[in-house]
Amino acid sequence: MKAIKRRFRPSSRILIRRAKPADAAIIARFNAAMGTETEGILLDMRRLYRGVKAILSNPRKGFYLLAEVDRKIVGQMMITREWSDWRNGHFWWIQSVYVLPAHRRRGVYRALHESAVAHGRRKKDVCGIRLYVDHYNLSAQKVYKKLGMKRSNYDMFEQDFVLCRDE
Repeated sequence: MKAIKRRFRPSSRILIRRAKPADAAIIARFNAAMGTETEGILLDMRRLYRGVKAILSNPRKGFYLLAEVDRKIVGQMMITREWSDWRNGHFWWIQSVYVLPAHRRRGVYRALHESAVAHGRRKKDVCGIRLYVDHYNLSAQKVYKKLGMKRSNYDMFEQDFVLCRDE
């Protein structure tokens, strides 16, 4: 995947690249921060690190895109795949999105998103991109709509065998 550069501020550019195994520790830290910030949960760092290493070592599971500014990783996005028999192709699911607070509202997520969309459109086996968002996260929903995403007619249900939470 070719790296994409975007203007960030006059002295910087956003570089989007695919994550490598050496990036596992920072990705795990970003995921832990996201879990605390968005859902108020403390994730098991050993399990999280092993999960990140698993996807980085097996591209069939998916991949991470990283956003860099001045050679510092400031954001991430994980892409996983879901097969659609109706479309005879994969949906790419956007997950594990995190941007460092100091870099929010500066185009980092947009650069990650546009890179994923452009890359997915070039692949013959990708039929679309999906994500899920908390019902109350109106600011994220606004961003997704601005980037061309539309609300689906599906609701998500789950049975989580690891992060068992009371409802």
